[in-house]
Amino acid sequence: MHMVVGVVRVDLRFHEVHSLKDKRSRIARLLNRLRSHLPISVAEVGWQNLHQRCLIGVSVCCGTESQARSMFARMEEEIMASGLAEVVDLDFEYLHYGEEIR
Repeated sequence: MHMVVGVVRVDLRFHEVHSLKDKRSRIARLLNRLRSHLPISVAEVGWQNLHQRCLIGVSVCCGTESQARSMFARMEEEIMASGLAEVVDLDFEYLHYGEEIR
């Protein structure tokens, strides 16, 4: 059996955010949207005290790396479609476990 765990750090920018309360509200809406539309784990992991920036961590467990890449592409599309934030940067890592089934 083979398993791939994909992990991505997503650097986000929020426009027209003037308070941490407003930022927290947008982050909560975005994370809830991602969780409800995709089978991923997601959490805010950095820059909690900056008004217009946020770092989220996302993970997914799949059978192949291409499935994980596809899931992350869908995640990025979902973020852009939400209109809540701009994706500034993505940093991917893939961990491979086990052997391929032949």
